[in-house]
Amino acid sequence: MKYRLMDILACPMCRNFPLKLHVFQSESRYSVEEATRCELYCSYHDGLIDELEETRCRECYSVEITDGLLTCPKCGRWYAIIDEIPIMLPDNLRDRKRESEFINKWSGKIPPDVLKMVSRE
Repeated sequence: MKYRLMDILACPMCRNFPLKLHVFQSESRYSVEEATRCELYCSYHDGLIDELEETRCRECYSVEITDGLLTCPKCGRWYAIIDEIPIMLPDNLRDRKRESEFINKWSGKIPPDVLKMVSRE
């Protein structure tokens, strides 16, 4: 998943924007000559574009997030990023076994409030 995807992602349940990105593992894959600036929100710098003094878009475009977590500050839901893919399904379609494996693998990096919510599910 690219950082720039955060400029368009919203929570599928409550439609909140922006989501909070927690990167657990990433790779710098290639060099980019040109990069388009995000329109509203830059997750690479964790801020709204209008409030940022500068951005490093070319650097951002070269990074691939392989594993991480998206959290919704409004409704509290969380969505895993597994093998570069954000898994953003409604509650009734979520794969609890896969999510449990993800939680076990990354428990040391998952925010405590998410871990508390997971234990209640």
